[in-house]
Amino acid sequence: MPVLKGHPGLAAHIAQSVILDEFDLTIVNKMEVDHGLTVPMNLLFGTPKEWPCPVIPLAVNVVMYPPPTGHRCYMLGKAIRKAVESYPEDLKVVIFGTGGLSHQISGPRAGLINSKWDKSFLDNLTKDPKKLTRIPHIDYMREAGAEGIEMVMWLIMRGALDERVEEIYRFYTVPASNTAVGHIILENRRKAPTKSKPAGKSKPAARKQAAARKAYQRIASKRQ
Repeated sequence: MPVLKGHPGLAAHIAQSVILDEFDLTIVNKMEVDHGLTVPMNLLFGTPKEWPCPVIPLAVNVVMYPPPTGHRCYMLGKAIRKAVESYPEDLKVVIFGTGGLSHQISGPRAGLINSKWDKSFLDNLTKDPKKLTRIPHIDYMREAGAEGIEMVMWLIMRGALDERVEEIYRFYTVPASNTAVGHIILENRRKAPTKSKPAGKSKPAARKQAAARKAYQRIASKRQ
């Protein structure tokens, strides 16, 4: 697996900006990363000799008590967006929210998967993220298993987007494992063209969805 390279300039800018927005961060210069970062990179780019873009890891505490609330994560996403938009260099930035969906890896409920909960969460991630910000920790534990609290990290990604988004692609499956697997691609809704300019023809959303679906199906088939 290639070594991940950071972007120190943008990372320092984000840290300064979100700290001034009253989010307390721990800053490190070197970090060991796990599957929460390497899996999405692998899905996007395969296994190249070198990753084609720099990466800024953001580790969120979902292990030790107390974990952050969904609302706190959602607001952190908004603060990160503010930081990125104020960065002087014009960059293309993608924000991932990673973490398992419903799962529990130990105890009497080991192997728990709640597909109904997962699918509802993905629905509201697109349509009503503020509803998700009101879910208490105990509900994640009860409905999604001991490790289901990881889902709050997806709300950081959602907070960085507009209130209204387009769902470009979704994939969900329950493999022969102890966790469900889901992918979702969200995109800010494009603004309607102004009347002063003739509206050009754009690619239909259905074509974009089909292309994304085929790409992920190819990746999924290779990994099975």
